[in-house]
Amino acid sequence: MQAATTTSGACQGYSQAERFNATRRLSEALVASLSDADATIQSMPDASPAKWHLAHTTWFFETFLLRDHLPGYARFDERWPFLFNSYYEAEGARHARAARGLLSRPSLDEILDWRRHVDQAMQALLDRPDVSALVELGIHHEQQHQELLLTDIKHALWCNPLGPAFADPIPVAPTERDAPDWYEHPGGIARIGHDGAGFAFDNEGPSHRVLLEPFALAGGLVSNRDWAAFIADGGYRTASLWLSDGWAWVNAEGVSAPMYWRGDEAFTLSGWLARDPDAPVTHISYYEADAFASWAGMRLPTEFEWEAIGQSHDASGGQQLDVGASVNPVPSNALFGGTWQWTRSAYLPYPRFRPANGAVGEYNGKFMSGQFVLRGASCATARGHSRSSYRNFFYPHQRWQFTGLRLAKDV
Repeated sequence: MQAATTTSGACQGYSQAERFNATRRLSEALVASLSDADATIQSMPDASPAKWHLAHTTWFFETFLLRDHLPGYARFDERWPFLFNSYYEAEGARHARAARGLLSRPSLDEILDWRRHVDQAMQALLDRPDVSALVELGIHHEQQHQELLLTDIKHALWCNPLGPAFADPIPVAPTERDAPDWYEHPGGIARIGHDGAGFAFDNEGPSHRVLLEPFALAGGLVSNRDWAAFIADGGYRTASLWLSDGWAWVNAEGVSAPMYWRGDEAFTLSGWLARDPDAPVTHISYYEADAFASWAGMRLPTEFEWEAIGQSHDASGGQQLDVGASVNPVPSNALFGGTWQWTRSAYLPYPRFRPANGAVGEYNGKFMSGQFVLRGASCATARGHSRSSYRNFFYPHQRWQFTGLRLAKDV
């Protein structure tokens, strides 16, 4: 996923030490039901083993905080940085991404021992002003990997013919659906990007002005019911609805429904369940989202339109990741949560963007090519992690993440 920089905290009222420790505990709670075998498998090159996510986030704190800012700290194991560096060229050679599932050693228990060692050492750095911004980045980086851990294990379990569950289904009470049909915006000059208050990744800034034409953003996410109508009307068989690259992808991959659909069921983190027609459709590619919008006579919003509406909404609202909460999308009227929402905006740098110096500067900027921006948050996003300025991004064919859509139109 994403980026570097600024300051302060996501959860107001809690110290940095409290947020660090809570984040680290949540990661371990997410894998409590997994065996060592579950935590080791890698089902495709885009995904990583659960064990690797636990290790990589620990490598991040050991490498960028403890190694550089805690005098006398010795690495837990000098061999492991090669295994758990992700893409930081400045940190040297690393194990191939597509081969992470071959790392049967170290074991899950050894990784958990390493985490405890690093967490204990990190206590000396927490709330220390000179490294506060870097600790904050590490917390948000781990929250990103919590979501990736959930989406990656979902894909791995789906690949198992037994359709095993990661967690038991949790009954969810219906929410009030009092959102308007459309959020209308008169257009004009809008201020976009992070304004400097609190933490943000570097790709969320600098704040700048954009000119918006009058538009409206749908009050609700596109649902499974809506998508079933698209399929029934031949949406996947009608070339005129698709971008050229999207039509080539549909035919090459034999795509005829969202990922994880099977008849009237969908694979979830609770195994195969009857599909809720009112829940938001998820696990769709940018190509599918764009084709649906064309079929509906609408379009995808730009990321700037989405942010202009999102600035007046509670970014911690809606269905997001909490301890003991459902990790399967449910009906909701919130702008945030449930699924990430594709926009039609290419993932590019904002005016005057400059990556940070050093290895941390590799976090975001070098990925600004060939991807599209998603806004909002999902059921697997740690609550308090997102903002109206938050820019998630994926390649247009990818759909193993909790990705959905909200329509827009010109007015």
